[in-house]
Amino acid sequence: MKYLQLIRAKHYIKNLLIFLPLFFHGSLLDGERLLRTFFGFLVFCCVSSAVYIINDLRDLEKDRQHPVKSRRPLASGAVPPRQGILAAALLLAAAAGLSLFALPLPALVFPLLYLAANIAYSFGLKDQPLMDVTILSSGFVFRILYGGAIGGIEISNWLFMTVLTMALFFSLGKRRNEIRMNIGRETRAVLKGYPVSFLDKGMYMCLTLGNVFYALWTMDAATEMRYRSFPMIYSFPIVLLITLRYCLLVERESDGDPVEVILRDKTLLILCAVYVAALFVSRYL
Repeated sequence: MKYLQLIRAKHYIKNLLIFLPLFFHGSLLDGERLLRTFFGFLVFCCVSSAVYIINDLRDLEKDRQHPVKSRRPLASGAVPPRQGILAAALLLAAAAGLSLFALPLPALVFPLLYLAANIAYSFGLKDQPLMDVTILSSGFVFRILYGGAIGGIEISNWLFMTVLTMALFFSLGKRRNEIRMNIGRETRAVLKGYPVSFLDKGMYMCLTLGNVFYALWTMDAATEMRYRSFPMIYSFPIVLLITLRYCLLVERESDGDPVEVILRDKTLLILCAVYVAALFVSRYL
């Protein structure tokens, strides 16, 4: 159990974004592409877990003073730092092996960019306002681009902008709620550089843009041609309800972590399942 907490296995839900280009393209039932994308999912799981461990090792002393992070395996002492270093090395080696032997080599650039950005984050950029949320948000974008590169699928500009702005919404919301709930303000220097009013305005600006970009994607000529049996514009109300429900939950007692918010709310999970089912039926059946 402690090693599952160490590698943050529950955060693998973010890596499902790698399947998004395949899903929207209508190639989810293409066996070869699906297998490559699954291997890509495993690669990103390994890399993202290694990044979490590196960050925890870097912030070991700060995390021990944090009300929530002090329970993490490294900070609590459940896993010795030496074992953490070994786990990160093994995960990166596994990611490299899978990438070299099972996936297109050019696609490797996205896990490498993700790794480099997050190492820079761990070693100082996490303390720089805007840089921290930019790096956090870039991880979502790298996953989408990686999925497209593995599957040989061109990413729509509207889809790219939707993911980018929604990712910024999640990241800004997390920072805002950390300040509102006074979670680790003494140990996270970057929080002192953010006025709550700025985070409030920024997150809802990004949310608005994200919904607009998604609506524009549904009305794009290429999208309309691909989804002729079920015009994608009809999926917009579902997306709007999902984002509104998410906002409602974030405005309550929450630290703003998107994974925690989504997994803890049955209504939000049901809305997401309805959205996925509607798209699957319209594209594949």
